[in-house]
Amino acid sequence: MTIAIIDYKAGNLTSVKKAFDHLRADTLVTEDPREVGKADKIVLPGVGHFAATRTLENSGIREAVVDSIERGIPFLGICVGMQWMLASSEEAPDVHGLALWPGECSRFPSGVKSPHVGWNSLQIRENSSRLLRGVASESYVYFTHSYRVPLLKATAAECEYGGGFSAAVEQDNLFGVQFHPEKSGALGLKILENFCSL
Repeated sequence: MTIAIIDYKAGNLTSVKKAFDHLRADTLVTEDPREVGKADKIVLPGVGHFAATRTLENSGIREAVVDSIERGIPFLGICVGMQWMLASSEEAPDVHGLALWPGECSRFPSGVKSPHVGWNSLQIRENSSRLLRGVASESYVYFTHSYRVPLLKATAAECEYGGGFSAAVEQDNLFGVQFHPEKSGALGLKILENFCSL
């Protein structure tokens, strides 16, 4: 069972791959849409600017991801990878996301320091979350981001920083986390292990 980790020159690939290697998962780091389309699971990491996701459109990976999602393949977006699951972001208004959920990613308000960097707690909203199975509410995970996904019907966990935002989303075979599980210690590994076991 192969997990494709998408390389679009913006993801935190080394740390994500190391985390999955620690779990002895069979992974393939790729920028080839054909390999993405053949994978049993797909991970889209992300660090940096939302505009970097434009590469996914130009390379054909977006089409491969959409086709895989429609076939029921589990998809996990991390940080910017999760933001890409929405329609758009204020960070790059001309770049289109997947529009799997309505809404736009917005910048943190001026009343709080941005980017939001460091450990913060999760408020688990959805007790039946498969991705967060075994994760207790108020558990701490590691964030680093300037833009945030609003609270949605699909929000599985939220976080409070300048107001509430989605820390994790989940619906059917779609999963997203705003935090970095690969930098969140044993708890982050648990979350990635849950994804491997889907």
